[in-house]
Amino acid sequence: MITQYGVLAYRMSEGGEPMILLVTSRETRRWVIPRGNPVVGLPPPLSAAEEAWEEAGVKGETSFQEIGSYRYRKRRRFGSVPAEVFVYPFRVTEELDEWPEQSERERRWFRRAEAAEAVEEADLADLISAFNPRLGEG
Repeated sequence: MITQYGVLAYRMSEGGEPMILLVTSRETRRWVIPRGNPVVGLPPPLSAAEEAWEEAGVKGETSFQEIGSYRYRKRRRFGSVPAEVFVYPFRVTEELDEWPEQSERERRWFRRAEAAEAVEEADLADLISAFNPRLGEG
């Protein structure tokens, strides 16, 4: 099993509702959170924040408190391998106009319930549904 780190990128709407940022995966175009392999020399939450910039073009504040994990099948050239993604809350403070993977992915803000419905992984949907941004900012 491979280990990855991801962010649950969020911002608060004017009405006080959490909005969740999802991106499309490169190959299957399904909705996912920004996630990726560990970055050498960075602790897991900062490794996850690096993925947020590369995949979604956002910067912000990462919590060092993991909110959970989920598993999925990572596609490889010759099949797939199991992967576990450890997820960290990430409060978006800046949305960039240009970022490394912008030509490969779409990014979109969702209401929390819509984001939970948009992702395929049940455990990820549960993490999104249960996420309390007030706790995630701590």
